[in-house]
Amino acid sequence: MKWSIAELHRYQDEPLHIQSTFDLNASLTKLFPDTILAVEPVRVDGYVSYDDGDVTISANVKTTLTVPSSRSLTPVQLPLDFDFTETYIDDRDHLSRYEDDDVVFLLKERELIDFDTALAENIVEQVPLRVLSADEKAGKPMPKGNDWNVISEDDYQASKQNTKKVDPRFAKLKKLFPDQDDKK
Repeated sequence: MKWSIAELHRYQDEPLHIQSTFDLNASLTKLFPDTILAVEPVRVDGYVSYDDGDVTISANVKTTLTVPSSRSLTPVQLPLDFDFTETYIDDRDHLSRYEDDDVVFLLKERELIDFDTALAENIVEQVPLRVLSADEKAGKPMPKGNDWNVISEDDYQASKQNTKKVDPRFAKLKKLFPDQDDKK
């Protein structure tokens, strides 16, 4: 769905109601192959309103993504249900109408509002950095293989502290070259 601000002028008295299902699986998995493995149909219920030359989109989005676990890369179902609001303006002077935390986009001359792109961007923003499978949340052992294993942050910090301790048998040797203590 693409609109120009001029097209949406007719919705200044009553907003355009969007209640539709979008198939974004192909586009999102192509753009973000390492982040998104699959996208179920995206259900959108929202409004597009026009006010004195500005267009505001407010929508509720529901879908389920399949994303890789951040620990083991196993596929994890991630249900999403979120709202977003974006405003589009074509006059820089209209920026003063909005607060600093409002999402406002300045359109170039004759540029269209691309709702599919806005929807896709907002979906990707909802993917958390840390995603764990149900087994991983329940305390399943960390993945490991030949000569490697994943350790927790706590285990890593503990091992760092242990490596700083000097073997007491070598403590006297350290005094032989005091100028080289900080060199590696």
